[in-house]
Amino acid sequence: MAAEERAPEVRNVREEYPELAITKGRKYVPPRQLDTDYPLIDCDPHISRVLRYGRPSDYAWALGVSLFPPTAIRLLEIVHPSEASAKSRASVLRLNIALGLAAGFIMYYSRSINRFYGFTENRREIDMDMREMTDRVKKGQPLYGTSTLTEYMQGVASRQSRYAGVWIGVMPWFNFVNHPHHGVDTAKYYRNAERELEAERVGSS
Repeated sequence: MAAEERAPEVRNVREEYPELAITKGRKYVPPRQLDTDYPLIDCDPHISRVLRYGRPSDYAWALGVSLFPPTAIRLLEIVHPSEASAKSRASVLRLNIALGLAAGFIMYYSRSINRFYGFTENRREIDMDMREMTDRVKKGQPLYGTSTLTEYMQGVASRQSRYAGVWIGVMPWFNFVNHPHHGVDTAKYYRNAERELEAERVGSS
């Protein structure tokens, strides 16, 4: 597949209005490369990818963390009754359920996104990423989807959420923007697509 035939990594649906954001001449600031134990998949994955790539163990951890606060408050009530009214106890229980759900989601998200960063073992996610992106190349689709934002605003969004998962327990911050700034060489997806297309051509001949 020739370079000129490649689909853009992110298609900007407002490119027909260049006056909205003139970005030519601006210095490009590449994502920082961290020294990690495992290969980097994406330094700023879209929230949908992080959720889709979760493992069964992540669901188990999220469930355990979610159940802990309401279970603990119920056990404390049994061991050392508060003598509060039923209405007050119900309010406290609902609060702990909400806190548990939020903590469970953060636990799930943190475990999943750390694999994108290469902080933990990520062989399964590397294969999933290669499969997803190769299929997009073969279909002629943009690697990272489409965006209504201008090129400049895509860059702003990526700089705001890059490696945001590191501090997700302190400041939950997620990437909702499709952009091309992910800290990896996307040529590997095109090379793999070329190999598969060539293998399919040879197999069908």
